[in-house]
Amino acid sequence: MRANGWVRPAGLLLGTVADAVAGDPRRGHPVAGFGAVAAALERRCYADSRVAGAGHTAVLVTAAAGLGVLARRAVAGHPLADVALTAVATWAVLGGTSLSRHGSALATELTDGDLAAARLRLPSLCGRDPAALDAAGMARAGTESMAENTPDAVVAPLLWGAVAGVPGLLGYRAVNTLDAMVGYRSARYLRFGWAAARLDDLANLLPARVAALLFAALAPAVGGSPVAALRAWRRDAGAHPSPNAGPVEAAAAGALGVGLGGRTVYPHGVEERPRLGAGPAPSPADLRRAARLSRLVGWAAAGLAAAVATVRASARGRPSS
Repeated sequence: MRANGWVRPAGLLLGTVADAVAGDPRRGHPVAGFGAVAAALERRCYADSRVAGAGHTAVLVTAAAGLGVLARRAVAGHPLADVALTAVATWAVLGGTSLSRHGSALATELTDGDLAAARLRLPSLCGRDPAALDAAGMARAGTESMAENTPDAVVAPLLWGAVAGVPGLLGYRAVNTLDAMVGYRSARYLRFGWAAARLDDLANLLPARVAALLFAALAPAVGGSPVAALRAWRRDAGAHPSPNAGPVEAAAAGALGVGLGGRTVYPHGVEERPRLGAGPAPSPADLRRAARLSRLVGWAAAGLAAAVATVRASARGRPSS
């Protein structure tokens, strides 16, 4: 391994631990600050066109990745400062702990029959209309959110951090945040949000499939079957409208032994989602298992990212032939 090749793996692992211990800050989250800047820029440059949306996305993603480049240069030659920078950036872009905590809390509220509290919590997990959902609908929405958002919240940022360091961490989170803000098939964002949505699809193409493999591999930890997860992925993923949500939701459905999909109500309209998995609709207990599986996938992804970063550092340190 080249000198200081341990820096990036150490920073990624420390940032993951920080997220597990502290979760997201209640106030002053850097991602929320980026979202405020993105919203302000949108108000100034919005037009119902793909060109305007592509410009909006390009400026913000380039700025986020560029900030990472400048920060990395500022600590060049100082390994401990580099570790600290990578750890802070990793903590800032991860959302796995908050995701799993909300999933577990929603499961508890549904088990206790506290539907009012569950409806207040649901928007923290997904963009569906909670008023249109009963307990069963919220259990399904929460379980699907655990599957769909685990790659976005944990797996993808860690893998981008492994291959591109702090610029990769910040650049990926900018892409994913913009997709969450404008990447909708609504009247306002169908054209303007097209670039953000397509870029997010591209950035998650490999991480989503890595996440699906991890869902399958870790299925026994929640009483599931890797074979069932892989079978559901192969059989059902292609029917999903999202090229990346399909594999992870299908694999998670198979791992949990539940069936996902069906009528899905969003603020911009109603979608009929395909059937994923062969089991019954998820219960609150299944939602709790999904939250546990999401946490385990996050830890596995951290280990994988550290390994990838270590191998890359070792490869760069070899003398050329």
